[in-house]
Amino acid sequence: MGLLLFNIGELANLDSGDVSKPLSGISMSDRENLVLEPGYAILIDKGLISKVAPEEEIIGEYAPDFSNGKSDVIDLLDVNGNAIIPGLVDCHTHLLWTGDRSNEMNLRQNGSTYQEISAQGGGINRTVTSTRKASKQELISLGRERLSQASTYGTTTIEAKSGYGLSVDSEIKLLEASSELTNNICNVLPTWLGAHDFPKDKSKQEYMEELINVQLPIVCENNLAKWVDVFCEPGWFNLEETESIVNAAKELGLKSRLHVDEFVDSNGLNLAAELGSASADHVGFSNSDSREKAHASGTMQVFLPGTPYVLGKDLGNGINDCLDNNWNFSLATDFNPNCQTLSLPFVASLATHRLGMDPLAALVACSRNPASTLNSELKLNVGSIYEGGPADINILKSKFVDYWCQTPGISPIEKTFSSGSIV
Repeated sequence: MGLLLFNIGELANLDSGDVSKPLSGISMSDRENLVLEPGYAILIDKGLISKVAPEEEIIGEYAPDFSNGKSDVIDLLDVNGNAIIPGLVDCHTHLLWTGDRSNEMNLRQNGSTYQEISAQGGGINRTVTSTRKASKQELISLGRERLSQASTYGTTTIEAKSGYGLSVDSEIKLLEASSELTNNICNVLPTWLGAHDFPKDKSKQEYMEELINVQLPIVCENNLAKWVDVFCEPGWFNLEETESIVNAAKELGLKSRLHVDEFVDSNGLNLAAELGSASADHVGFSNSDSREKAHASGTMQVFLPGTPYVLGKDLGNGINDCLDNNWNFSLATDFNPNCQTLSLPFVASLATHRLGMDPLAALVACSRNPASTLNSELKLNVGSIYEGGPADINILKSKFVDYWCQTPGISPIEKTFSSGSIV
């Protein structure tokens, strides 16, 4: 029968041009082409958006007996004048891990750096110790809880990295758990991040050989991941090691996403562009030449403002540099033991309130743009609202689209649809 959404406020369909491609610069805040004024309706049928049209037209065609918000020929949902935005897309998360590192905040406040905490046995390897002890079923249960939390903030597609196993069995366990998480709440797209750190029980050479000769073939043979990722930072994996891992993965059919330039400009973004990575994430200290090169190569820069925020650091100028120079970029949560938020509206609030970013541009950076780095592994393009596309839709608690990122700490979402089903 289908479902007809009517009495919609502003409708940010983000449907301008080819929806599979990202937007940049002023086109990210082009309200004339990205937002429909009140008066439109949406028809959902079989999990897809069947039609977006003026309300009078669509009701006349599909609900000719419409009266007082009711119809006998089609299901109706009165949106009560609230705005609608696309389902949000989180393209960088560390979804599965166990343990508690909350005491590290006190260490940071007393002057210890991320690198120093790691050298003292904290950081990634501390989480690895805990995560290795968890069963796959425990990780699946935890993942479902976290996906439910993400959905309350409007996320309908999420990338999920491994990386807290750092051994053959544990990395495979994490990826298998991620692969079992996709349901009617969220699309879950796994990334293999075996190269997150060097484990304490192996030498660097031993672990490099394990990554390339053991973990990678198993991941690819069993189709456990869509991408490879490497933590390419001084003190972790250097440029040469990163290139070796990515090239080995490329030979077996895995595309790449990289952690780069979080702490210093180590030329990581430049390498990501040269390797043709789908995305380069963090990029807080990347130089302008590398940013321009990344844009030209099609490598999406993904900023993770929640991480410097929780580490007490400046958010930097990278986002505004990209806006000013028409370079593609996205925003993501970087959910991890240090940055425990799955709220893209909160992340966007940092960009809007701290950096002056337009709320509509921030929405593009949390939906259509990150979707462009993930769509190759999905049947349909996500991140925008268009006829024939998946019915991934958020109804806000306000008639204005800009409300979506102005309630940090409180979800702005009234109702979420994932593939046409209410979450």
